[in-house]
Amino acid sequence: MSYEDIIYEQEEGVARITINRAKTFNSFRSQTLDEMHGALEDASGDRSVGVIVISGAGGKAFCSGGDVSEMRDLTPETGRVFLLKFLNFLQLVRWAPKPVIAAVNGYCLGGGNEINMVCDMTIATERSVFGQVGPTVGSIPVLAGTQYLPRNVGDKKAKEIIFLCQRYPAAEAQEMGWINKVVPDDKFEEEVHAWCARILEMSPQSLRIAKLSLNFEGDQLYPSFTHGIEMLASTYESEELKEGMSAFLEKRKPDFQKFRK
Repeated sequence: MSYEDIIYEQEEGVARITINRAKTFNSFRSQTLDEMHGALEDASGDRSVGVIVISGAGGKAFCSGGDVSEMRDLTPETGRVFLLKFLNFLQLVRWAPKPVIAAVNGYCLGGGNEINMVCDMTIATERSVFGQVGPTVGSIPVLAGTQYLPRNVGDKKAKEIIFLCQRYPAAEAQEMGWINKVVPDDKFEEEVHAWCARILEMSPQSLRIAKLSLNFEGDQLYPSFTHGIEMLASTYESEELKEGMSAFLEKRKPDFQKFRK
């Protein structure tokens, strides 16, 4: 499979999937999700691969979420297809029979944070920033944000993160249990390599079974993902969503007050 939106590399037991859309802060469109899914399927099925790393190109962002220029024009029907692509990728991360590490260097926002949430572990640079942005553009993080974020940071904090859409430095995210480790920027790749090397020393079948068992409780949330897709897809073509996403593209503050009148 050829790739345009990602870089897929394999070396010495490590498969690395890098979102390569730096000009859009590594936002994902439908094509990106298709390519990431294909690469992840390849890595999951390759016995020579012992650990998978997901990262973003350009040094400014891990992933800033869905590409608003595509999402703004979705209909409930095409929106459902887009969201199912995203869900299928997220579930494949969860079901991959080997550890998946989110290597975050820069912004990790919106759907990008939802990718982070389904990865098994997260390492980030000191300058990385985390947050949800859905309600600022008329959307909702129903594909991991509302499910896994409360389980990592607690119910009250998750509501703060989602309702206020503030941004949190990596050190604060680590304190909350949102991510595992923060390292200086110049030590980032060295530490990612060290984590991968350590995982590759472990029994593959033990890691596979441990991951499956650890994910048991979270896997029971699957119906909330499918329900979330139906609820979110129904908002596509709504005036509120169009206002939020148009405002984002036009670099202005959205006027949601008019929908309260």
